[in-house]
Amino acid sequence: MKKTNSLGGWCLNLTIWLAALLWLLPILVAVWVAIHPASDQASFSLFSPLTFDNFIKAWHAAPFARYFLNTTLLVLMIVAVQLVLATMAAYALVRFKMKLSGVIFALILLQLMISPDVLILNNYKTIGALGLRDTLTGIALPYFASAFAIFLLRQTFKSIPLVLEEAAIVEGASRFYILRKIYIPLAKPIYIAFALVSISFHWNDFLWPLVITDSVNVRPLTVGLQLFSAPEQGVQWALIGAATLMTTLPLLVLFLIFQRQFIQSFMRAGIR
Repeated sequence: MKKTNSLGGWCLNLTIWLAALLWLLPILVAVWVAIHPASDQASFSLFSPLTFDNFIKAWHAAPFARYFLNTTLLVLMIVAVQLVLATMAAYALVRFKMKLSGVIFALILLQLMISPDVLILNNYKTIGALGLRDTLTGIALPYFASAFAIFLLRQTFKSIPLVLEEAAIVEGASRFYILRKIYIPLAKPIYIAFALVSISFHWNDFLWPLVITDSVNVRPLTVGLQLFSAPEQGVQWALIGAATLMTTLPLLVLFLIFQRQFIQSFMRAGIR
């Protein structure tokens, strides 16, 4: 029995390592192409000379500084508004007595079942009617209300004892003070978990920004990288690899810095 369990564990570990290697292989190829001259990219020789000229050329070949600025502002705007709106909505659903609170929450959950791509045409018409096409606000507006964030925070707020809020009310605390001093600190793991997921998603979002933007002034990294690597521009794998690494590096650094908080947050963010 022990030998069978040992063999099963060995096979499971081997499968996990193979899957990790397959996931890592495109990144390794991109790194190799980016740090070697064009003449040595296909040789895969350990003694090939290294160069960082590809990063410099890629940076100057397209307005990546503007792309980085646009993406950073866009992601920060979306995440900040999502957290504020989700906090208010979750608190209202949990602590305010409303006859249709269950129906409202069901309608909010219905958003989770609808793919954002299905609403692109309607969103485009709405953003155009508001005069926000080709603006950062126009890109971010459809994502401001997050049903997933409301769901997570509602489940967390429900687990917080009501006696804490009642004691604060007796002491004369306002609703906003209670929210800031009791609910938000106790839900910190959920905020961290959702913020990291939201940042990763919107940093890599491509289809909606591609549809709604026309100019470099508001174009995010994903759209800029796609235009940079378009076949009509000439396929230069060294520059494409370098540009790809530059655009993904912030997320990799963010994950390496907050990986412990990221894992702990999701372990504590279970549905109660």
